[in-house]
Amino acid sequence: MPSKPSTGPDTALARNEEPRRLRWSGKVPLAWRILAVNIFVIALLVGGFLYLDSYRSRLIDERQERLTLEAQLLNSALRTTPAQGHPAMIREFSRIAAARIRVYDADGDLVIDSFRIGPPAYRLRDPDTQPINRQIARAMDRFLDWVVRAPTPAEYVEPELDTARAWPELRAAIGAPGTVMKRYRFAPDRTPMISTAISDANGRSLLLLTNARDITRTVRAERLQLGFILAAVTILSVLLSLFLARTIVLPLKRLADAATRVRLGRARDVVVPRLPSRRDEIGTLARALSDMTLALRARIDAGEHFAADVTHELKNPLASLRSAIEGLERVEQPDLRAQLFAIAHDDVRRLDRLISDISEASRVDAELSRSQFERIDVGALIEPIIAARRARAKAGDPGIAFARPRVGTAMIMGEPSRLARVIENLLDNAHSFSPPGGVVRIGATCADTVVIIRIEDDGPGVLPDQREVIFRRFHSVRPLSEDFGKHSGLGLAIARTIIEAHDGEIMALDRPDAAAGACFEIRLPAAPELPAQP
Repeated sequence: MPSKPSTGPDTALARNEEPRRLRWSGKVPLAWRILAVNIFVIALLVGGFLYLDSYRSRLIDERQERLTLEAQLLNSALRTTPAQGHPAMIREFSRIAAARIRVYDADGDLVIDSFRIGPPAYRLRDPDTQPINRQIARAMDRFLDWVVRAPTPAEYVEPELDTARAWPELRAAIGAPGTVMKRYRFAPDRTPMISTAISDANGRSLLLLTNARDITRTVRAERLQLGFILAAVTILSVLLSLFLARTIVLPLKRLADAATRVRLGRARDVVVPRLPSRRDEIGTLARALSDMTLALRARIDAGEHFAADVTHELKNPLASLRSAIEGLERVEQPDLRAQLFAIAHDDVRRLDRLISDISEASRVDAELSRSQFERIDVGALIEPIIAARRARAKAGDPGIAFARPRVGTAMIMGEPSRLARVIENLLDNAHSFSPPGGVVRIGATCADTVVIIRIEDDGPGVLPDQREVIFRRFHSVRPLSEDFGKHSGLGLAIARTIIEAHDGEIMALDRPDAAAGACFEIRLPAAPELPAQP
């Protein structure tokens, strides 16, 4: 029996819970939502390619700034150095800056080229002669640049006639002496070609040009690392999605399929998986659905049995009533007709009692599920029942001894009218079996978290093998002195239904004092203590 007090039927609580509505997400299968969440994380990593494009742009800007500073330094150095020292200076500066340096005179003619007076600072590569892996890398560069919508610079082409006017940046620099002009182009192998141009007041102009192949290598290395990470995350994401689908979606689908089969009317053949190894919410849901299905199956069986029992119980008085009516048509003797009328009257009364009790037995569960339980003092509940019975007692009726508990000591949560019906049924039962002059004893006590109610009589008692059978519907064992049909056999069954709806239990026992007679004991959870008043 539960140790915590009942606060009312679960259905009453569930009815007050408003489910949170799902809009568009409720229309998407759970497996797709799991995959979408994982893909979203991957999309964040894909955004890293956008970062790499901006990273490459920053590297190029930094290289242009450095080359601009070098162009300004070289231009200043050339102004303060005699002309015969210019080639050596340019050759050394080209080696240090890893750039090709061209000097043009005021007429725009090339006068000094670092590649002609020293080793070249870089070499342009023909993409057609490179291995397949470099061609794949360039194709990947084009694809990723297209994905991130990166601007495509112009292609670098050496002019046929190398004059100052052949270079756009030099033309711009000549028009604005002292100002450094920058330009960024692609070499044939898609590596950055960065150039800066500056012109002085005398008309001399400088062009510094470098092939920043190291920037391409750096960006490709970062992309390769990011690609490995992206591939690993993608594989892990798919595996996690499959794992979540297997551990969440598939069990839910199994439960949904089982629930559908139950809904289609095959509940008896359906075994709802209980998933005993799951200790999470899905395991709780599976066991709850399984218990619900078992309870539903028990209710269906109980309904079928109840319908069969009702049919059987109604047939007996109807058959007797029909026989009496048919006899009235043929019998002329007044005494026999009076006897048949008496039989018909008893059968009608028995049918009326049966129908009333059957009606109450069929609706007691539904009514209790909608009831709001309240605090009840068991002593205050029983006292008016005892007073009413004493008021209508007749000579020779058994007496009633009530050991009333102190006020507020035996408190329970429940529905007063239904619990009063249980007490009435048990007192009726004890009154029926008690001999004339006997005593029916009733008492209530609180033991820890349980309130115990006992009703004892001086009758023959209940045999041990009958103590469970007597709570079945339509099972009736009545004293010989009682008229047949006075009871429907539903009183104890209704009492058990009401008590179990209150999270309690009722049972037939021997009397604690070992005297002859029956003892019915009711155990109900005690009501929680009220908070202290300030």
